[in-house]
Amino acid sequence: MIERIIRMVLKNSLLLGVLAVLVMAAGYYSYRQLPVDAFPDVSPNLVQVFTVTEGLAPEEIETYVTYPIEISMNGLPGIDNIRSVSNFGLSVVNIYFEDGMDIYFARQLVGERLQEAREQIPEGFGDPEMGPISTGMGLVIFYYLEDETGERTLEELRTIQDWLVKFHLQTVPGVTEVLGIGGYEKQYHVVVQPDALLRYGVTLQEVLDQIEDNNLNVGAQFIERDAEEYVVRSVGLVSSLEDIENIVIKASDGTPTFLKQLATVEIGGAVRRGVQTYNGLGEVVAGMVVKLFGTNSSTVIERVEAKMEEINGILPEGIKLVPYYEQKTLVAACVDTVTDALLQGIGLVVVILIVFLGSFRPSLVVGLSIPFSVLFATLWMKYFGLSANLMSLGGLAIAIGMMVDGTIVMVENVDRMLRQAAPDEPRFQVVARACVEVARPIVFAISIIVIVFLPLFTLQGVEGKTFRPLAYTVALAMLGSLVFALFIAPMLSNLVMRPPTTRAAATAPQEGAIVRWLLKWYRPLVQRFVVHRGRAIGLGAGLLAIGVFIFPRLGAEFTPELQEGTMVLRLNMAPSISLIESTRLTTLVERRLMKIPEVTGVVSRIGRGEVGAHTDPINSAEMYILLHPKDAWRSAENQEELQDVIRDELGEIPGVLTNFTQPIAMTVDELLEGVRAELAVKLFGDDLDLLKQKADEIALTVNEVSGAADVQVDQISGTPQLLIRVDRQAIARYGINVADVQEVIRAAVGGAAAGTVFEGVRRFDILVRYAPAYRSTPEAIAQILVQGPDGVKVPLGQLAHIEEIIGPRQITRVNSQRFITVQCNVIGRDIVSFVGEAQQAIDDEVNLPPGYLVTWGGQFRLQQEANKRLALVIPITLLILLLLLFSSFNSVKNAVLILLNIPLALVGGVVGLWLTDQNLSVPASVGFIALFGIALENGMVLVTYLNQLLREGISVDEASVKGACMRVRPVLMTALTTALGLIPLLFSSGTGSEVQRPLATVVTGGLATSTLLTLLVLPALYKWFAVEIEKEVVDDRVAA
Repeated sequence: MIERIIRMVLKNSLLLGVLAVLVMAAGYYSYRQLPVDAFPDVSPNLVQVFTVTEGLAPEEIETYVTYPIEISMNGLPGIDNIRSVSNFGLSVVNIYFEDGMDIYFARQLVGERLQEAREQIPEGFGDPEMGPISTGMGLVIFYYLEDETGERTLEELRTIQDWLVKFHLQTVPGVTEVLGIGGYEKQYHVVVQPDALLRYGVTLQEVLDQIEDNNLNVGAQFIERDAEEYVVRSVGLVSSLEDIENIVIKASDGTPTFLKQLATVEIGGAVRRGVQTYNGLGEVVAGMVVKLFGTNSSTVIERVEAKMEEINGILPEGIKLVPYYEQKTLVAACVDTVTDALLQGIGLVVVILIVFLGSFRPSLVVGLSIPFSVLFATLWMKYFGLSANLMSLGGLAIAIGMMVDGTIVMVENVDRMLRQAAPDEPRFQVVARACVEVARPIVFAISIIVIVFLPLFTLQGVEGKTFRPLAYTVALAMLGSLVFALFIAPMLSNLVMRPPTTRAAATAPQEGAIVRWLLKWYRPLVQRFVVHRGRAIGLGAGLLAIGVFIFPRLGAEFTPELQEGTMVLRLNMAPSISLIESTRLTTLVERRLMKIPEVTGVVSRIGRGEVGAHTDPINSAEMYILLHPKDAWRSAENQEELQDVIRDELGEIPGVLTNFTQPIAMTVDELLEGVRAELAVKLFGDDLDLLKQKADEIALTVNEVSGAADVQVDQISGTPQLLIRVDRQAIARYGINVADVQEVIRAAVGGAAAGTVFEGVRRFDILVRYAPAYRSTPEAIAQILVQGPDGVKVPLGQLAHIEEIIGPRQITRVNSQRFITVQCNVIGRDIVSFVGEAQQAIDDEVNLPPGYLVTWGGQFRLQQEANKRLALVIPITLLILLLLLFSSFNSVKNAVLILLNIPLALVGGVVGLWLTDQNLSVPASVGFIALFGIALENGMVLVTYLNQLLREGISVDEASVKGACMRVRPVLMTALTTALGLIPLLFSSGTGSEVQRPLATVVTGGLATSTLLTLLVLPALYKWFAVEIEKEVVDDRVAA
């Protein structure tokens, strides 16, 4: 069949040429259409449900809001787990679904169940709503409003953000939400004076009712007059402070009591739970653009930037939008890193081709396989919905050297055959014979490379989302190289390559000068190994012993940390801190950071803004540290060193815990584990006080382990509360209901909305509340009057017990179980050994009560899950490879001989990691997987040719030497092209290179030992694994 394909290709050269050009054109078009991202989106498949309440405490939110939502979500199809956070005034429930489940279907299921949950939540305790249709990588642009005039108030700037900037940005295709923070949301405040209420005999509830009753429009259909129709409108909405002030609250004997007699009406700001600050200069108003799930990051960012330029043109004079964090910068940096490596790798591969083939024409044919294979891959990337990112393009960079392997073997054989062919033999016949001879091993060799990447397709969760794009692009590129080798290379060889024109050229050595020089040293060496096979065994055993000795000394981790180029410093302050004080402390830290030469700016978010992205309390701050380009750094060489510089500059800040992270890593870690650090120790139990006590013990223990940094315990307690407990006996004496008391407390202390003021399409709440002096202390609250049914007014202190207590700050749960997290980063060592030592220390030093359980999460959990999956799938893959090799050679011995390449290839990878002080990680495992295919490919090429020489009647020893010398050029070429294709990734220092470097190190090191085995050990051992072929030759002679 292969022979028919080759001859068909050679007879239809024009058709194949046209098809090849069409494939490349389609691939280029698809490449231009590909979404571009920095990194595969590894966010979990989840739907978030937010419920904002009117200032309820965490324990009440857990009971009355979070629990009903959790219960209603149980039993949904495809659900993985449910995690929740009950905070002051906010419930967040994350419903995690299995990967691959359609997010819109998941949201539909959650939406249906939310209706059940709403029925279980008490009235007035909030209305649960689903969060934006986005992922952890959806926050693509952060910006703030800069007022160059300094004349605008924070209320005015926030109004511009909410009603002008946000309105326009939300119209951008691909933007699902724009969230604001900072400043004050504008409100009309009715600041009630309790003394005036008492003087005029008015209750607070009457004030609320009268404001609502005096603020409405109605429609009265229409009337007909003079054959025309008039629409009847009755306008009664308030539109100004004066309108509100002149609302009549009560009339007595014809004398009205106006609202302005009872209260001060003014423009004010809503109660807020978040602040944005900048460079230590004070507050700013900021916004975050959230992209829609599944949209192209680069396209959305470009559209948003264009819209922001347009908005800057219509903003009031002196105000402009200033982006301070854009994913575009990271996207461009990652893509540039891989693209540079790709282009440099292509250049190095082409140089090797010309050096070894010694002629331009064969090099041209082989070189054309690279653009064809790359564009073939991009064509199918579009079909499979893959984006161009660090991992997918990295797969192409890794495959650069392997793409040419099949074509090298094909073209090298054509070149040799053309030199050896009779002068009168048609070139067509020679090319066909040469291509048919090696086509079968090429098909099997490339199939093996594709098959060895099967384990990556089985990875799940974060590791699957991270490395599956790489497996796709490698497999697609190798399939493209197979198509080129079978269909395009024979056609091009027939058109481009020529037999020698003179007898002298035909009889000249076919190898280039480099290969002749190599053979001068290689031939006597391989002869020595073939004669003295014990030396080959000793060499192989020695290398294996080195690998076995070094392997236990390697550290282990999930993946090296991707340096995003933007640092985030998180501050955790005392849980009892006020927003004003946390703002002061954050501003102080900003000023210290601005003294560091590498820092260009610091923008901080304290607490949370509009619900939809962040859920932090006011004692938490995230500081985005903006840096100069790396080549302008003076006090540090890399990001880790700069973190140390910043730690030294900040020193110890009393009452503040700090830890470093990065924007995307922080968001994804939080969605995955609920923490913003590399490692999470989770302690499960019921009692919050006991959880906190044991978590503190665990934190102290972990902090003593070498490598621990930024160790922090979730602050689940320590929030002061003023608890007002209604005395039912006391209210019974006055005939007052609990609801009467609670409504007064809610409105007087917390404030109650009493309608809306419309300013065109803008709308602002009217908030009724006591003046601060009458609600800011426990004593003042105790004096609030509650009116009984007979008109008697009773101080709240006589109707309720008022006490100060310490309550929880937040309550976290997974699958309805409470837990607390100890988070930390690991510096200067690998995570796996750190966890092993920390686990032992916790077992020895922390005594947990019955029913309390410790689990480890974060990067460690991901690494363990990936290892379990690979440990199951890799042996199955090796079995498939053995069967494939057996089907190719019809010999178990041949198949086993070729598989012997794998252990020595692994040794080189292990030594490479050890010499470069890198840990065994998932990218390194991907490198080992790639080594399987490359090592087997070279072994197949050599064994195929040795078998062919045996069939020609040559003795085993002579065939071993002759075959090894004849195949030294293609073996070295395939090894060197693969290794040199990876050299740019090995030495790259660009963004994202940290993730690719372990892979490149493993493959490069493994190729060294694998090639050594293929060229020296395999020919020496061949005699013991060639029984079937020798028998086949004898049988053929007997039959003859």
